[in-house]
Amino acid sequence: MKKDNIFDGEIEKIVDFKFDEKVANVFEDMLRRSIPGYATIIAVTGMFAEKYAREGTNIYDLGCSLGASALSMQQRINKNGCKIIAVDNSPEMLARAEKFIDNSKYPVPIELVESDAANVKIENASVVVLNLTLQFLPPEQRFGLLQNIYNGLNKSGILILTEKVKFGDAELNARQAERYYDFKAFMGYSQLEISRKRDALENVMILDDIETHFERLKTIGFSQTDIWFRIFNFVSFLAVK
Repeated sequence: MKKDNIFDGEIEKIVDFKFDEKVANVFEDMLRRSIPGYATIIAVTGMFAEKYAREGTNIYDLGCSLGASALSMQQRINKNGCKIIAVDNSPEMLARAEKFIDNSKYPVPIELVESDAANVKIENASVVVLNLTLQFLPPEQRFGLLQNIYNGLNKSGILILTEKVKFGDAELNARQAERYYDFKAFMGYSQLEISRKRDALENVMILDDIETHFERLKTIGFSQTDIWFRIFNFVSFLAVK
């Protein structure tokens, strides 16, 4: 696993964050050190897939990056005729994901698709995963993507939605952000790296608050939405059709 030092050393100018080859090469380490509770989120994604996947249905991992969620679900799904469709718009991420998937020995097939999540038609789905993906879509595309997911889910199908969030209360928002940056420092990032990455993400990761997520999912038609995981300013929802 290569160490993430992208924002260390001499940098002439901070540019917008991109999921390019440089990021793909260190993404395992970046996730481990940047996302509190990441291992739990991935493991429980597999647990939920085991419970909710139905025979002969599709399982979607939208914004799959290196395929961690897809592989976690593949290890746990024990229903016949299921297929996992893992989607990402970064060819560099998919190239690395393919290597991990090729080494997997579990029977449920994983199909890699290079596409924007918003352009994929969801069909015959029992489980859809959006782990840390929606926040990178333009805000005006988010409702449409979630509506597409809802339309393509079978009855009692689920959406797992994990997001970094903001808070309407300015003081709470500042406290949670500070705690998150303390976590990153604890995981070995320097204050300069933390500051530089924050600047690089400013224009490409637009956060919603928890209330916006709940209201949007309710408006679309999900019958139940619960928070099953929360740490600092990261939240994971489970929505049931």
